[in-house]
Amino acid sequence: MSHPRSRWAYLATLTPIIFATTYLLTTQFLPPGRPMLASMMRSLPTGLVLVLATRTWPPRGWWGRFLLLSVLYCSAFFPLLFIAAYLLPGGVAAVINSVTPLIVVVLSVPLLHKGIRTIDIVAGGLGILGVSLLVLRSSARLDGWGILAMTVGVIMMGFATVLTKRWGHPPGWGAAGFTGWTFLLGGLALLPFTLAIEGLPTSLTPANIGGLIYLVLISGILAYGLWFWGLQRLPATAVSFLALLNPVIAAGLGWVVLDQALNGWQLVGAAIVLLSVLLGQNLKLRRATPVASKS
Repeated sequence: MSHPRSRWAYLATLTPIIFATTYLLTTQFLPPGRPMLASMMRSLPTGLVLVLATRTWPPRGWWGRFLLLSVLYCSAFFPLLFIAAYLLPGGVAAVINSVTPLIVVVLSVPLLHKGIRTIDIVAGGLGILGVSLLVLRSSARLDGWGILAMTVGVIMMGFATVLTKRWGHPPGWGAAGFTGWTFLLGGLALLPFTLAIEGLPTSLTPANIGGLIYLVLISGILAYGLWFWGLQRLPATAVSFLALLNPVIAAGLGWVVLDQALNGWQLVGAAIVLLSVLLGQNLKLRRATPVASKS
């Protein structure tokens, strides 16, 4: 019989699989040069659909939490993510992002009162090594602003992950309502900046329309709904290690869809990343318990 947590992990793995399509989606389908539009479209429609579907209203004491999480997950994080994508090669951004599990491990000490386990440090180090072998190139172009944007974004994502685990959900709420209000508030904050900085596109190709629909339904509603759902059932560190699958899946998509070659060192890197993810789940040493809702 499979371990209870492994069953949750299998479903939570869908999130990095979807996240891995972001680079392909941005470069091949979304309107070019519009990071604010992409950020807003990933947030506002997602939040609006889920809030209307769940008919939830944040209880007293939760507005401040939702506002902070909306900044960390959406209104600040998404623009930083897309800016980094425009300024940095995908490999450099992926290596910086691979530090996220270690950030979550460190932040879990003061915020979740969790001790630092040796296996988490080892798994985190292996994750960085594996991602570096998989995606980093000696000819990679480094942009200071892009590195800064990605670094700040990674730290914000680490804080958001740990705070979500610390606070849980409002009583009686599921992942859909939680995702809805986080993204609705984030999208509303992004809307005026999008209109002022980029404006709305005057025309969209069928590929652009399909990309935006995918951004809302799959990359927004499904991916983040599963992310918050997974955080209810798995330790924050375990969920953060699943995100290391992102560059592995992205490399596989590049090989299948874009006919990009993979050398031996990249395959070794992918294997190391998979080992890191398995160690990060640490199924035998931890016992998963669902997070109780906190008011």
